[in-house]
Amino acid sequence: MSDTVISVENLSKSYFIGHGGPREKNPMLRDMIVRHARNYARKAIDMARGRQIIQGDSVEEFWALKDVAFEVKRGEVVGIIGRNGAGKSTLLKILSRITEPTTGRITLNGRVSSLLEVGTGFHPELTGRENIFLNGAILGMPRADIKRKFDEIVDFAGVEKFLDTPVKRYSSGMYVRLAFAVAAHLEPEILIIDEVLAVGDAEFQKKCLGKMKDVAGQGRTVLFVSHNMAAVRSLCSSCLWLDCGLIREAGSTAEILDHYLRSSTKDVKASEVVLPEDLTKEFQVRKARVTKMDGEICSDFLCDEEISLELQCEVRNPVPGLYGYLQISLRDGTEVLVSDSFDGGGNPVDNLSNGHHTLRITVPARSLAPGEYVAYFNFASPMSAAGFSVDCLGDLLSFQITDPNTRRGNNRGGFFGTLLPWQITPCSLRPAMASDK
Repeated sequence: MSDTVISVENLSKSYFIGHGGPREKNPMLRDMIVRHARNYARKAIDMARGRQIIQGDSVEEFWALKDVAFEVKRGEVVGIIGRNGAGKSTLLKILSRITEPTTGRITLNGRVSSLLEVGTGFHPELTGRENIFLNGAILGMPRADIKRKFDEIVDFAGVEKFLDTPVKRYSSGMYVRLAFAVAAHLEPEILIIDEVLAVGDAEFQKKCLGKMKDVAGQGRTVLFVSHNMAAVRSLCSSCLWLDCGLIREAGSTAEILDHYLRSSTKDVKASEVVLPEDLTKEFQVRKARVTKMDGEICSDFLCDEEISLELQCEVRNPVPGLYGYLQISLRDGTEVLVSDSFDGGGNPVDNLSNGHHTLRITVPARSLAPGEYVAYFNFASPMSAAGFSVDCLGDLLSFQITDPNTRRGNNRGGFFGTLLPWQITPCSLRPAMASDK
């Protein structure tokens, strides 16, 4: 038997993107009905708001994957990394036979079990018990083998109390617990796991990583997509780095992760950025800068100073459901702080009126430890006619923090620069009395 269990040759996947959203070359009738209904609703809203109506569908071909080729040997644990939209999930869906490639060929030698998103492979009306047997049957396992593994699956998932409850009433964490337990314990030759494990708690994620190591140790193959670089580093022997649908690099995990983490931030050295006008965007950030609280542009801060991230935005049409996302990372890509526009209790950017607006995000003094940082921004809306992402800026601004004022100064470790008060008060120690017990 060949040691190669996955062979991918010149694999490509294209979609047509129009005003109705992405769709395949040969859409299903259901998708066509939904698309036309959505287009009709959009045009009705445009008429009501007095916007210009675009006649017909302007269609653009989008390649989610382009000429991807690689091989995976038996027993390998391969990490697949890349930014959002790089094509990772599309690749896994093709390998799991959920969607067909546009061109290319895939050869799989062995039974495939996959966990791509919450709910994959489960019927919401069936109970957890029934779904275990359903998944086993889909994988082609005899009922006797499923029964043999049943108690082990339930124990791993920790959902015994809810085993006879329809899974539509499960929380997302319970769903993933049971789904992973089923996928990993029903003896697949190839186990495919997407970022869905992030839904679980820290203890369960640790159990999952341990189980994937056990599966690989038994000679089975694991494909693992994750944005958790520490998990990829500890679990995977090799890595594929996808970028814009292409394999940018492939090789040892340590080498690929080092290149990947450095690539996204090493060139960002700006405390002020002016962005070119794009009239196709309903909402757009036109200018971004890092300033002190008095408005002075600055790239070097003391730990004791507040930092202001200021975005000057232009709204050409109000975007319902718009929200902003900020991620502050170290230069090596380590994520340190995440915020979004809901943090203040509301969402100030939702459905902003036409015109120019200034958005200011304040990072409190002593929030971050000394170091070099990069700020990543994205604006999105699930209700946008143009698609989910409205204005993705990526890694945009950088700044540096130093600490000359404390004993440890720039050698202070950790992610935070917070100074904690240490207090001492006199107390008396006395033998415990019977009345104290």
